[in-house]
Amino acid sequence: MTLTWEELGWERLADGVGRCRLPGWDCTAGLVVGPESVLMVDAGSSLAEGVRLRARARELTGRDVTHLALTHAHFDHVLGAAAFGDAEVFGAAGLDGALDRGRAALRADAVANGLDPRAADEAVAALVRPGHPVTGERALPLGGGRRVVLADVGPGHTAHDLAVLVPGSPAVVFCGDLVEESGEPQAGPDAVPARWPAALDRLLALGGADALYVPGHGAVVDAGFVRAQRDALAARSGVS
Repeated sequence: MTLTWEELGWERLADGVGRCRLPGWDCTAGLVVGPESVLMVDAGSSLAEGVRLRARARELTGRDVTHLALTHAHFDHVLGAAAFGDAEVFGAAGLDGALDRGRAALRADAVANGLDPRAADEAVAALVRPGHPVTGERALPLGGGRRVVLADVGPGHTAHDLAVLVPGSPAVVFCGDLVEESGEPQAGPDAVPARWPAALDRLLALGGADALYVPGHGAVVDAGFVRAQRDALAARSGVS
């Protein structure tokens, strides 16, 4: 008997598209299944979590993840990346350098937020650099006519923010932490607050009025929520 997305712990969003909310930091991991390829969006907060994500994706699809998109360089989104073996890794242009320069900060942030120091050391030592930098927009075919669009929409939450559009009815946009639903948007030392509203304008132009927007943390939202968060960030930063 074939089990459903929900029975295997995924939230189905559209045909061949889903996500799960990971324990601990309520971080989203997305999955897009094509006839020939399987894309994971973000990799979890540790190698062990990455291993579990990869296994859950294989349990659902019967195949290994072939492509991995990293939305930004924070520990809860990238430290599981090495668990995905030979998957092709994509990130916004400049993410590779940010990861190289930020290893110590990644470890410190992970441990400060409760990750076991040994798990943090293991994941940082194995940290994967994206081999495919994305500038502007890049179409990624997954076979059988299915494709996703990877878009460098930052800076905003960080200097290198990637979004993933899955065209369809409805379209689905994986936003990374440019959008958060379970709390206020978090602006750390690597945020670019004055340019965050413009990044959300680009995100809305990418997905359109009827898309489902999947935040880095929290429940799926609509364009109205993203627009309201954009306006609140603009007011906070004193930009129009």
